[in-house]
Amino acid sequence: MKPAKTAPGSKKAAEVTSAPAEQAPAAKRAKPDKPAAVKKAAPGKAVAKKAAPAKTAVKKAATKAKAEGKAAAGPGAAKGAGRGGKGVGGKPESHAAMVRRARRINRELAEVYPYAHPELDFRNPFELLVATVLSAQTTDLRVNQTTPRLFAVYPTPEDLAAANPEDVEELIRPTGFFRAKTKSIMGLAAALRDEFGGEVPGRLADLVKLPGVGRKTANVVLGNAYGVPGITVDTHFGRLVRRFGWTEQDDPVKVEAEICEIFPKSEWTMLSHRVVFHGRRICHARKPACGACPIAPLCPSYGEGETDPEKARKLLKYEKGGLPGQRLSPPPDYPGLPAPPLGAG
Repeated sequence: MKPAKTAPGSKKAAEVTSAPAEQAPAAKRAKPDKPAAVKKAAPGKAVAKKAAPAKTAVKKAATKAKAEGKAAAGPGAAKGAGRGGKGVGGKPESHAAMVRRARRINRELAEVYPYAHPELDFRNPFELLVATVLSAQTTDLRVNQTTPRLFAVYPTPEDLAAANPEDVEELIRPTGFFRAKTKSIMGLAAALRDEFGGEVPGRLADLVKLPGVGRKTANVVLGNAYGVPGITVDTHFGRLVRRFGWTEQDDPVKVEAEICEIFPKSEWTMLSHRVVFHGRRICHARKPACGACPIAPLCPSYGEGETDPEKARKLLKYEKGGLPGQRLSPPPDYPGLPAPPLGAG
């Protein structure tokens, strides 16, 4: 009799199925001249000795199957294994299938937004660093409308570090939280002057030591001022990657880590721009324009917003809705209108 099949790695099942196969031979080997008590004990001892190799074999098979399963899932499977969830239409989706769908979404977004770019106006790493710090809790448009006056008065870290805080507060007041932001940008300017010779460092480890600078800001500067790939997890990016089913994480650092596993490093910076562009223009927080979304067939969250095509088109923003963008000085390939300066209607 062959032992019943069991699921690999099931220790209890291995003990139950291996014992009957060994009991009969053990009983036949018992000698007739042994006392009755010994005859009864012999099968039990034989089973115990024979069962051990069977359990070892099952454990080896389970370990092998587990290793093969991880290998089949492809690169990054060890970290990503078990992160499968619901795909399009609510159907179960493996991690490998999600990765394929995610990369296809990225390719589709690259065709929709070939002009995707950082939406903060800047002329050098210092201006981008300061503008990114100021963009917290406000729009890039409002920052772009505010920074021209700021940089006209304080064009270098040395100038800003030596400024009167009250003057700086007045200049950046339109961005909100101006007192805290003044402390941050003057503090980082002083650190650049004193520790980095007035230059913005090109390493994440150095950038995150500056006042008011976290991983998001550091990745913005590295990716767009120095060409160092990085994932920028702002509110738009975090919202969309969860809607797309790429992650279930809420913590920005964990989101960044999981998304980095899905895409090649060379795609990180532009992926960030494309996803943020899509979030600002079509996949809005409160009412996504699902009926006008070019990647709707790939989105497991389709239907959370307006699905009627005509009504959805009315929800489109910036160049997709025929309106000005967020930059006063957009790149040459931007198909929309430049944003108006502060107070220009």
